[in-house]
Amino acid sequence: MLDIHNLSKTYGRHAALRNVTLSAREGEVFGLLGPNGAGKTTLLRIIATLLRPTAGTAVLAGHDVGREPEAVRRAIGVVNGGMGLPARLTGREVLRSFAGLYGLNRAQADARIHELDAALDLGRTLDVRAGEYSTGMKQKVVIARAVLHDPQVLILDEAASGLDIFARRTLLDFVAAARQPGKLTLYSTHVMSEAEEVCDRVAILHKGELVTVGSIPDILASTGERNLERAFFALVRGQEVARAS
Repeated sequence: MLDIHNLSKTYGRHAALRNVTLSAREGEVFGLLGPNGAGKTTLLRIIATLLRPTAGTAVLAGHDVGREPEAVRRAIGVVNGGMGLPARLTGREVLRSFAGLYGLNRAQADARIHELDAALDLGRTLDVRAGEYSTGMKQKVVIARAVLHDPQVLILDEAASGLDIFARRTLLDFVAAARQPGKLTLYSTHVMSEAEEVCDRVAILHKGELVTVGSIPDILASTGERNLERAFFALVRGQEVARAS
């Protein structure tokens, strides 16, 4: 579903990404892990066709992100922590308007909204104006908006940031349920416990470089650590030592 080869992105002398190569398979939740500034968002913006790479290639759902951006955009749904909603519209009005952009008629839109209400526990968010939402209510509608068209690939960039414990639980349960044949979820986070719960495999990024890719059990086994956070620090320290030598 995703094949990336030697992907780089530079801004003047600053390298946001350096020669990243990785792949993600259909049917999995694939995590991108790292602190702020690691390159996670840059990588996801390239995949989503919002940025052009300086070098390298990325193919998503059979489409080259550089040469076939429209096809890529049709195949994806994107959620990040900074997406807004029109304050004067209710959640239902927001979703119906976007359903029209996706080519769904009113009956199809309402059926899909009903499905997402059950999956995301939208509840009163559907009939309350977005200007009255809490952060968690807003993020639920943003996620529903991103998946209205049932995309092949769902991109979640720090989507749990700022959520309370109830909204975070709804999000993680939704991500786990999205693991299906023919689908791929890319889950970016710096919270290792989230990745341990929902991700099948992860890529660890640090200062724009790929540190490792693998299943969580394999990463724990390779580092001898008991949890992903400790393994992350062990791997990053190893990379820093290698750089300095």
